[in-house]
Amino acid sequence: MPRESSGALPAAVLFDMDGTLVDSEAYWMRAEHEIVVAHGATWTHEDALGAVGQALLTTGGMLHDAGVPLEPAEIVAWLVARVNEQLREAVPWRSGVLELLGDLRSADVPCAIVTMSYRSQAEVVADGAPAGTFTHLVTGDEVTHGKPHPEPYLAAAELFGVRAEDCVAIEDSGPGITSALASGARTLGVPAEVPVPPRPGLSRATSLKQIDLEVLRRIASGEVVDLLGTGDLPG
Repeated sequence: MPRESSGALPAAVLFDMDGTLVDSEAYWMRAEHEIVVAHGATWTHEDALGAVGQALLTTGGMLHDAGVPLEPAEIVAWLVARVNEQLREAVPWRSGVLELLGDLRSADVPCAIVTMSYRSQAEVVADGAPAGTFTHLVTGDEVTHGKPHPEPYLAAAELFGVRAEDCVAIEDSGPGITSALASGARTLGVPAEVPVPPRPGLSRATSLKQIDLEVLRRIASGEVVDLLGTGDLPG
């Protein structure tokens, strides 16, 4: 049975990966550009932004429709391999991530990665963090319905044996935020490549450098905390 939240820190913190934990959207965009150029297709920056946060097969379908003469699954396999190459060279952690993860480890708050990237990529990122940082990985190749469906976040909460409502989810994209909110998780949006407009129940910040354990307590309690554009850091 799911355990009840203590009313203090969240039962778990569920991190999106690309654009939230790591500045890997540029890696994806580079890979998309390379496959498009290789096949003489057309793919604009706006197209690339439209793919942010989508299930990978959706992105594969978009690239197929743009003129890449491969099946979506073949496109995805190529993109995953290419991004993995880049991640193995360097994991580009976003500002404030490692500090926040360290605070959560010290407070014994478990963490998961919830991503539409595939497990092979999530493992590369998880392996780049201190051992034991991420208890679970929920990945795009292991769910039936990808973001913006709530399944990924519901699956993560179930792995921890808690309710999604007792977790805080951290996201950067529209599809991911929709997924997290629909699951019932308390949701924090931190923009990367695309803006994060206000939504009912959505907390926002400019950077994870603004987020500490006290802010997470407030969000976990149901408070909507909006630090976007303030530049305020926890004191």
